Amino acid sequence: MVLVSRLSRRSTSLVAGALPLSLLLAIGPPQAAAQTAPRTKSPHRTTAARQVHVPNRPATPLFQGIQGKQRSEVHVDPVTGVVTLKILVQDPKGYFIPNIRRENFVVYENGARQQNATVEIEHAPVSAGLLLEYGGRYQGLNNAVREEVSRAAHGFLEQVGRKDKIAVWKYGDTIEEIAGFAQPLDALDSSLAGMGEPPVSELNFYDALITALGRMHPVAGRKALLVVSTGLDTFSKATYQDALAAARQSNTPIYVINVAQRVQENIAVAGAAPGPYARLDWKRAEKELLELATVSGGRLYSPKSALNLTGIYDDLMENLRVRYVITYKSTAGADLSAPRSVRVELVDPTTGGPLEIVDANGKAVRSKLVVEDSYVPLSASEGDQ
Repeated sequence: MVLVSRLSRRSTSLVAGALPLSLLLAIGPPQAAAQTAPRTKSPHRTTAARQVHVPNRPATPLFQGIQGKQRSEVHVDPVTGVVTLKILVQDPKGYFIPNIRRENFVVYENGARQQNATVEIEHAPVSAGLLLEYGGRYQGLNNAVREEVSRAAHGFLEQVGRKDKIAVWKYGDTIEEIAGFAQPLDALDSSLAGMGEPPVSELNFYDALITALGRMHPVAGRKALLVVSTGLDTFSKATYQDALAAARQSNTPIYVINVAQRVQENIAVAGAAPGPYARLDWKRAEKELLELATVSGGRLYSPKSALNLTGIYDDLMENLRVRYVITYKSTAGADLSAPRSVRVELVDPTTGGPLEIVDANGKAVRSKLVVEDSYVPLSASEGDQ
């Protein structure tokens, strides 16, 4: 699988691209480019030693659909020529691949292999905005939504670290800030508890999502918008297509906790009359939530019970926080205005062929990984716009 994206950034820092380049495993034959790596044989290295071993994972991912492509993160120091790539390496089910060593990464820039690249793993602090559904036309439904939204929001706060920053907004017919990024983390629980009863109102999800994405745009560093919602919309000025365009153009991935299934089950258990709720298009709302998450580079989760939330948040935060960081000094020359191509591959250094990844049972993941990107050093050195 080849992922291609173009970078054109401008501002005043040394960061280009708000979100990282993803390395996704794709089954297929080795690319010709991989053959340029040196081929050597060592009698002292066994096949097992050359393999990357990963733990067994669930057969199906925790999120629905596929994760969309995330934006590239390329840092350039124009003085030293040092380039830093932050890369998400995951298997086809979306799980992070650990245990990949420095010698397994090969970097080419303008076709030339870059020597002396260093590789580290980064666990970055996160700036996350929480957008919480809190209102609607039916009070009974509002109360059921409030219970699930509150449980999901408090559960997320249990997963954040002391260096993370969290902002919270609730929406019904309008969006309202509950807590800003500057608020201490230990005060967020009380802020959520003080939101009060959800009013009877319109439910303008599209308007709220567009507004929240706009507020996330200037936030620096690793960031995401966590939407806890049914996805229902009753009277937004914006259309769904407007919201979809905002999600696609945003520099913020959207991770969705879809509480619709839990809400419908709670209503059924309570014996509420289905009359007014029968007009709600739950399937359409879920489809839209999935597409919004995908085009932004995020994920959609639909927990079946409160017990699923811990695993979901672990999955979400790993996907957001953890990156391989590759640093090398470019040999492309002094011209900072010419675009440069960069390609990263995972290889077995003893053969130059694809790196073999196996699970805990020794079953090989027969994969070939090639990633391509391009950047303009002058724009990249000016940072994220």
